[in-house]
Amino acid sequence: MRRGMTAVAAVLALTLMVGLSACQGQVPVVQSNTSSSQAPDLTKAQEKTIRKEILAVVNKANDTKNTDGLDQRMTGPALAIRTSELAIAKATGKLDAKTDIPSDMTQTVIPTNSGWPRLVYTITTTTQDQQSKRLLVLKQDSARSNYKLWAVARLFQGAKLPKFAIATIGSQIGESDDSGLVATPQEAVRQYADVLQNGSSSKYASNFADDYFRQDLSQLTATVQQGMERNKGTQQQVFTPSSGAISVMRSADGGDLVVASIDSVWTRAAGEGRESQPASDAEKALFGNGKATSTMKVTYVNVVALYIPPAKDKQPITAVGAEWQPVKVEAL
Repeated sequence: MRRGMTAVAAVLALTLMVGLSACQGQVPVVQSNTSSSQAPDLTKAQEKTIRKEILAVVNKANDTKNTDGLDQRMTGPALAIRTSELAIAKATGKLDAKTDIPSDMTQTVIPTNSGWPRLVYTITTTTQDQQSKRLLVLKQDSARSNYKLWAVARLFQGAKLPKFAIATIGSQIGESDDSGLVATPQEAVRQYADVLQNGSSSKYASNFADDYFRQDLSQLTATVQQGMERNKGTQQQVFTPSSGAISVMRSADGGDLVVASIDSVWTRAAGEGRESQPASDAEKALFGNGKATSTMKVTYVNVVALYIPPAKDKQPITAVGAEWQPVKVEAL
């Protein structure tokens, strides 16, 4: 098992999403002719100030490799992922380059909805080392609470995002059961989780355009399977949408841009009486001084950004960005 997982570690060390390393995706084209009955409550200047305050806390945590106070400005899947990344950085002495969030933005999508919770979608510039743009989801739970960074997704190479109204006009926050689409947001996330788990064998595979996350996950799974078969081991990955972890913004073209969290559990069992070992530096750091057994269980948090087109367009759902991070490693 140890020899079989050496090749796996090399693959994982490159990170799952090769398609995100030096690409940026296409920024949504703003529309100035979209009408709205209510003006947005947030300006671009205010969004910039909020984002600056959030990133100041995030960057301080990065510099110190300490999560103290991070929950004041991060929440949801973003907090779970960054907490894991910092734990790994503390163990290895190095923060992964994918954790970088550029301070400048190319577009912000500000809602007109009254009431809470409120969402803001912001698309950053590329990083200094030309990594892809990030799609940030900022969330405010109540009138008296701070906006927090709820999710971060790295955009795929060549990803085409939908059109949104300019910030001074504003867009509408959607719901998980939005109708008039090829699938409701909640159903689309459920189907995508099934596709991640079952690949081309999923009965929903034809509902989605191909994407980098699916490609790289399939390739990684196949590589691990080769190592498993040499040692008569087994592997299984189970993907489950995180309860309530979904945000929806309605686009100007009638579709929804959905950002959601999907939990996954990757169980690897070594054969022939061998021990199952962590398969990457990240997994090793999270496993720490744990005692290996024949079976290893790794829990991941996956953030996915899906564009769901209107039903009338009869187009497939498209994943435009994602993030994938181990958060727990344990021997069974």
